[in-house]
Amino acid sequence: MRKIEEKAQAMAKLGVFACPVCGEALTLSQTSLVCANGHRYDLAKKGTVNFLAKPSATEYDTPMLEARRRVLQAGFFAPFVAAIQSQLGAGDTVLDVGCGEGTPTSRLAESGAQAVGFDISAPAIALAGRLATSAVFCVADLARLPFLPGSFSAVVDLFSPGAYQEFDRVLRPEGRLFKVIPAAGYLRELRQGLYAGTAKAAYSNRAVLDRFLAAYPDATQTPLTYDFPVSPNQFEDVMKMTPLTWQADPAKRAAMVAAPPASIHVDVLLLEAKLR
Repeated sequence: MRKIEEKAQAMAKLGVFACPVCGEALTLSQTSLVCANGHRYDLAKKGTVNFLAKPSATEYDTPMLEARRRVLQAGFFAPFVAAIQSQLGAGDTVLDVGCGEGTPTSRLAESGAQAVGFDISAPAIALAGRLATSAVFCVADLARLPFLPGSFSAVVDLFSPGAYQEFDRVLRPEGRLFKVIPAAGYLRELRQGLYAGTAKAAYSNRAVLDRFLAAYPDATQTPLTYDFPVSPNQFEDVMKMTPLTWQADPAKRAAMVAAPPASIHVDVLLLEAKLR
């Protein structure tokens, strides 16, 4: 079976997609998703689908995303993705918010859960479509998710903005939300090497955390901290993949690439909430 047909059948079986124009359920017609009002979304050759009316401008281009894939497949996010994956199983239907090139989504799907990843970046979803995974992927807008109410038992948000009303809408009763946010020490080698003596040398997640806790006051917080060893080539990929480096002085970027650290510090907070 061709990949486009395989993914079309998987999307039809999931039954979670809604038309972003009118909100009606989308059903399968050959290799397209179609609503009762005639709005049609054709799958690409790799089995992904684009729900945006027009492309969204983004700095997440293919070279950056390929660098990100190499770093993530080497295990950069593995500890906290594994912490979430361990709480999922075959009965779960999981939405990965801002999934990027899809490596974390594919890992979540290894739990046996049915996984859907979306991102606003079409190049990211094009790369995700190349993965050998049971997960399905789409291009979509966080503010207007193309999913029916109560479609998912879990929503996973790794470093993406939180659209909490939308998350609540697409989650089932008792559904779970897993959100990972940076803590003060995240990427400290880059902050110190690129921004020493400036406000960017320090980071506080207070505003992001407060907003999350305002929406989910009973959420649990689990700190996760580790040092990820990097080769010089991997460090260069880390520099390419993180927006933290993009506005830095080119001379300081070049100096760090020429004399890279042996490891990168990962310091995050895993937030978990359950809908009432």
